[in-house]
Amino acid sequence: MTSREKLGAELETLSIDVSQHLMEHHHRLLRELGATDAAHLRRMVPGQKVLVAGVRASTQTPPIPSGKRVIFCTLEDGSGLVDIAFFEDSHEQVAHTVFHSGVLLVRGTVEARGPRRTVVGAMAWDLDEIAAARRDHGPQAALDLLGRAAPARTPAQPTGQRTLSDGTAGARLHPNADLEPAGTRSADLTRLGHRSQGSAG
Repeated sequence: MTSREKLGAELETLSIDVSQHLMEHHHRLLRELGATDAAHLRRMVPGQKVLVAGVRASTQTPPIPSGKRVIFCTLEDGSGLVDIAFFEDSHEQVAHTVFHSGVLLVRGTVEARGPRRTVVGAMAWDLDEIAAARRDHGPQAALDLLGRAAPARTPAQPTGQRTLSDGTAGARLHPNADLEPAGTRSADLTRLGHRSQGSAG
């Protein structure tokens, strides 16, 4: 059994990746595309364009004072969490992908929130579809889906084990993460990620 088959069996049986992180099979592709992982995002300059990717850990559309709809999404890539905000001008292109894909690739702009770096998303793709295009038709096919002629420069991807600094999915959780105390609700293990109630999914 290959490592990919083993991971697939774990997800099908347990609904969780045990032996390796779900993103490990995508590291080569992400290097080719010029994506940045969560560990390196914090060193990037606000205003810089970036590609980020990860397992969709949460998706929310909470009410905000302006009345405009904002989709907040958190990705987990094995090196940490990436918080992303999609404003209304991007919703027509990204909403369906964000709400219906378990593993995302997002293009956006880096913003500073205190010491943290977040991303304002402009476009989103299902990372599994990008990976399938690369597998079946080569690296240029993946770049074509992103509208690129050549890969961008990227920091090195993580090679070690994921860090479990708080015993959860790989990094310290943001204070506003949409988690609840144990036992307050039942988890739906048949789906990757979380959708807030009332979201247009």
